[in-house]
Amino acid sequence: MTDVPDPATTPDDPHRWLEDVTGERALDWVRARNAETTAAYTDRPRFTALQDRLRETLDADDRIPYVVRRGEFLYNFWRDAQHPRGLWRRTTLAEYRTADPEWDVLIDVGALADAEDENWVWQGAAVLRPSLDRCLVELSRGGADAAVVREFDLQRREFVADGFQLPEAKSSVSWIDADTIYVGTDFGEGSLTTSGYPRVVKRWRRGTPLEDADTVFEGKPDDVAVRGFHDPTEGWERDLVRRNVEFYRSELYLHTDDGLVHIDVPDDAVASLHREWLLVRTRTPWGDHPAGALLAARLEDFLAGNTTMTALFSPDAHTSLDYYAWTRNHLIVGTLSDVKTRLRVLTPGNDGWRDEPLTGVPDVGTVDLIDTEPDLDDEFLLEVTGFTQPSSLVRGVVGGRYETLKEAPARFDASGLTTEQFFATSADGTEIPYFVVREPGTEPGPTLLGGYGGFEVSQTPYYSGVVGRAWLARGGTYVLANIRGGGEYGPDWHNQAIKEHRHRVHEDFAAVAQDLTERGITTRDRLGIQGGSNGGLLMGVMLTRYPELFGAIVCQVPLLDMGRYHLLLAGASWMAEYGDPDDAEQWDHIRAYSPYQNVRSGQPYPPLLMLTSTRDDRVHPGHARKMVARLLESGYSPENVRYYENIEGGHGGAADNAQLAFKTALAYEFLWERLGG
Repeated sequence: MTDVPDPATTPDDPHRWLEDVTGERALDWVRARNAETTAAYTDRPRFTALQDRLRETLDADDRIPYVVRRGEFLYNFWRDAQHPRGLWRRTTLAEYRTADPEWDVLIDVGALADAEDENWVWQGAAVLRPSLDRCLVELSRGGADAAVVREFDLQRREFVADGFQLPEAKSSVSWIDADTIYVGTDFGEGSLTTSGYPRVVKRWRRGTPLEDADTVFEGKPDDVAVRGFHDPTEGWERDLVRRNVEFYRSELYLHTDDGLVHIDVPDDAVASLHREWLLVRTRTPWGDHPAGALLAARLEDFLAGNTTMTALFSPDAHTSLDYYAWTRNHLIVGTLSDVKTRLRVLTPGNDGWRDEPLTGVPDVGTVDLIDTEPDLDDEFLLEVTGFTQPSSLVRGVVGGRYETLKEAPARFDASGLTTEQFFATSADGTEIPYFVVREPGTEPGPTLLGGYGGFEVSQTPYYSGVVGRAWLARGGTYVLANIRGGGEYGPDWHNQAIKEHRHRVHEDFAAVAQDLTERGITTRDRLGIQGGSNGGLLMGVMLTRYPELFGAIVCQVPLLDMGRYHLLLAGASWMAEYGDPDDAEQWDHIRAYSPYQNVRSGQPYPPLLMLTSTRDDRVHPGHARKMVARLLESGYSPENVRYYENIEGGHGGAADNAQLAFKTALAYEFLWERLGG
């Protein structure tokens, strides 16, 4: 391998000016690149037809309106062609069961944006419990993570004129009672962590100035974030503070009459409370319990010194813990068995915990738990989905019956398509699973491989009308890789590939690519790859270190300059994943793969499309800008290095369905053309 230039000895980055997000010179560069890309791909009937089909899919009236339950109402956020900014609305279960529910619209985001001359994008709402009559609404400008917070009256259907309000910031808010909230925000100098999140938690009482709010907890400047929250469960009301020391390390404190009491579990474990129970999810071994276990103890006993934990789940070589959630009396546990969902229900009793399978759920690939309402009852909502199986929304009650509330129609013709799971062998001998969706007999054909490989995020089978219409229905093969760095086989699957072991993520993905060609599913020239965020970093590594394996690459909202990632926006919060570039030993590992530092002239780089957003305040758009500038500077043709930056959209890259349809059509048109579709 050729030597990698060290930023410490080459401090003059000629493209640093592109980090000036809204600087006129930088935006002129963006506009020029955007114009080149749109001129090359959008002025053709095939692009227009694809964009229209995708917009039709995204705006379809017969999509499932996914809901969360708060008391008697089901809440939904909905975008369609008439309401591109979206409607926040609610209905009852009886109405929701009907084919055409009557919705009570609470906030029309588009109308609000027009009235206030702002480009508002919905970020969510926190409803006050147990009264459920107020909420704290978050709205961002253009889809950024930073948002304004405004109190909304759910009975009057209007913002509270003199209610709780916060200016634009990466804030955290949580109700305590009708007149008090916990707030973490930008209180001024020193109140944010180096990652840009709140370092200070305050208790703010209605009608008092924010600057007079009482400080509850202060973290350290190099923490990721701290936040306070209130548990309103009747009979178990309590206040807590969570300090996120690093991305995978946190501390949980219980507020008592004697002050804050630390719940003394390993700081890399995740602790949570429900009624009398303390649950702990381990990330590394703790005593006799392995990494990836779920443990339980009575909180009162634990705080009194009895730290004996009951194992509710222990992983094995094929099965890992995916998620868990309480209902009123039960704990629903979702596991992955070779990346396929299995559900169980655990019930505490006087003689211990009863563990039974949650039967009756269709076995089609992936089952996601959408919502429970543990304050009230044992109801739960599940989404059931698979690569070729349109999603359905299932309502169940533990110990009772199931009903399918909504079913999505098919968005593409899946007849003849099969889903298969294969295993590739990585460089160190580890078997890496991946899924292939295709029509047998069409290989070797245009193939799109996706992957992520980070932050313990699992990639599971899912139905996508966008992928179906833009790729599968056109004769393409779709592949999803379950590489290390994810959580498909528990925290150890992730821990094997962090910091100095990051190379394993790249080796795993390359192994899947090679396995696809060796099996004859595709060829190098017909194999494209696509990934975003941490997956965008993966794409950058594939470009610069494994270019001979691919025919085209789409790289979205990526990290690429790993010598400066920790200095840009939220980057400092990810050093637990990648390491610290300012540490010489860690930089030796990082610089070996950092895409920006590894660009070389005269290499067989495949065609690249880079996509990002000006309003991405999580992963700095400077990563994408500088990478493209360096590639062009190094002699690579503008026809093979395409760039498009959406002005809105935040880290998701699009603020509405029109923008999403355009950006997605651009990616798939690029891939289809380059891979010989």
